Amino acid sequence: MDYEAQYDKIYRYCYFKLHNQTVAEDVTQETFLRFLESNTYKERGKELNYLYTIARNLCIDESRKRVMEELPEEASEDGPEARVVESVVMKQAMEKLTAEERELVLLRYVNEVPVKVICELRGCSRFSLNRQIKQVLKKLRENLQEKGAGQ
Repeated sequence: MDYEAQYDKIYRYCYFKLHNQTVAEDVTQETFLRFLESNTYKERGKELNYLYTIARNLCIDESRKRVMEELPEEASEDGPEARVVESVVMKQAMEKLTAEERELVLLRYVNEVPVKVICELRGCSRFSLNRQIKQVLKKLRENLQEKGAGQ
């Protein structure tokens, strides 16, 4: 497994869950420290599952610590107005999805986690996951069309 590539993907996953750059960096680092301390899943060939399980649990723990705090979002992109508008529209469409649906989009399309690994993380079959993905994409498409029509 390419740890450097996975580090970036785990960081994105943590940032997506926590919306704070510093906290996401800390949680990502803690994820890899815990991962490297344990050989249990490495021996079974389920490294990626274990890595995401650790990250997910640490993100949940961190979120619980900060329930009452409002985390500041950092300003993102510099660039052409069209990209900024597109980014805002996509963000608004994503916000209409449930947290579970957003997580599914992140895992599958941003981090390119294999279907098999997502199935194992979520405890579902490939058919069930494919159905969920189709429903989420349809909902996201509808949300984007709403935003496009309203402009």
